[in-house]
Amino acid sequence: MSTPDNFTQNNLNRQQISLDWWQKRRLHYNKGLVIAGIIAFVLYVILGSLLIAPHDEEFEITLFTMFFQGVGYLIMMGVANLFYTLGYAVDAGFNTTDNDAFRVRLYKLGYWFSFGLPFLVPLAVVLKYIFILCQMNL
Repeated sequence: MSTPDNFTQNNLNRQQISLDWWQKRRLHYNKGLVIAGIIAFVLYVILGSLLIAPHDEEFEITLFTMFFQGVGYLIMMGVANLFYTLGYAVDAGFNTTDNDAFRVRLYKLGYWFSFGLPFLVPLAVVLKYIFILCQMNL
């Protein structure tokens, strides 16, 4: 029969295993964020230059705006890493059977959600272009 001390020790071991699992994947997560940020910025530049710049003289990409957007993205990566840590907390709180499949699904959900978020900026460029076209046709 297990004593409360054994139960506490097993629980601590389970939490440490979970924490180690999440920490081992943080570098992969951050690489994904960097790759997504670069691809999304390149799409933003291409789409903005092709779709917005011909209709809006205020659209410009300068070293200052690139630096400003880069710093902003680094700050958002910090926020994303806070949410990544929340993934461990959800895992520790809801994965009571220490199920690896649960952990992997949770990681993939968070990873792909975080990877997709930077692409909202190029999507906004396309939507702005559609809005400009609609106004020109009125």
